[in-house]
Amino acid sequence: MGRLIYDHIGPAVEIDDRTLAHLQVVITTKLRRHESFTLSWTRPDECGRTTIWIHPAIPVKFDFDDAEPTDLNRAWIQRLVDSANNGGGIILTGEHEDTSAPVS
Repeated sequence: MGRLIYDHIGPAVEIDDRTLAHLQVVITTKLRRHESFTLSWTRPDECGRTTIWIHPAIPVKFDFDDAEPTDLNRAWIQRLVDSANNGGGIILTGEHEDTSAPVS
């Protein structure tokens, strides 16, 4: 289980290493372009969700438990990029979740 540490405040967000590796690609690409966006996820042990504002001036750290990098799923990265580029920001979804269903 990896951790996303954002702005050194609050607790680290625990995210499995595979998901975190895919998020790292998308987040670092957006920040390299000086683009701000939101990142949202459902809290696994609670009701509701969390959203944070990601900005190039705020430090972010990706902390992995696995020493070896994971193989990346380009289709998943593309879904996350597409999500990041819309007005709602990145909505963290599972690797094989169907996101083609219309939003009501």
